[in-house]
Amino acid sequence: MSTQKAATTSDIIKFVTAQLEQAADPSKAPEMAAYMKTDMPFYGVQKPDREPILRAIKKVYRPKDRREYEATIRQLWNLHHREEKYIALGYATIFVDLAAPGTLDLFEELVRDGAWWDFVDVIASHLVGHLLKSHRAEISPIMDVWVDDEDVWIRRTAILSQLKHKKNTDSKRLFSYCLKRADEKEFFIRKAIGWALREYSYANPEAVHRFIVKNKDRLSGLSVREGAKQLVKAGWTV
Repeated sequence: MSTQKAATTSDIIKFVTAQLEQAADPSKAPEMAAYMKTDMPFYGVQKPDREPILRAIKKVYRPKDRREYEATIRQLWNLHHREEKYIALGYATIFVDLAAPGTLDLFEELVRDGAWWDFVDVIASHLVGHLLKSHRAEISPIMDVWVDDEDVWIRRTAILSQLKHKKNTDSKRLFSYCLKRADEKEFFIRKAIGWALREYSYANPEAVHRFIVKNKDRLSGLSVREGAKQLVKAGWTV
């Protein structure tokens, strides 16, 4: 028998805030805020202590449809503490099968509002990445626009959007994004290029090796080091 039950968005909000308040450790909050370089308040609930909350949500609070899914993400995201936003992204990831191409507008809002790696990397790899893989024909042209966006976090999202695609990666598009942004000085873009190449190298080391060797003079040293990390471990010369 399923343990899931009909629950309103307000039920989930009450559950999440109550659980975070119960698990709160105020002594950890300043250190967590300092690490994330943010003034946003923390409860002081680290990731291992947030996992039981997400497991309970998965077990009990599945949304009935896409509208409820998106509404709950928004309401969790709009709460005051950073951990509540982490739960919002965890919830979004758990039930990402309810996302549709139109949900990309919400994910874009979260990227632009979150504007830091701890939020953006989850959104890019688990949420936008899922939509791209499931609806490639519709989402790919949007990523082609995002990679040139003036917002660094939108550009980073486009580069990282295939991070989990493995052998299903559109290598032509990935490599073109890396070259489009190769001249950037921005650390988070250079790092994203390297990370995307490194992840793809697990699935297609030959293609990544050829790309890095051919474009070594165009890519930043950081991108090359990060992108070639797994290749070098495996004995490739870059």
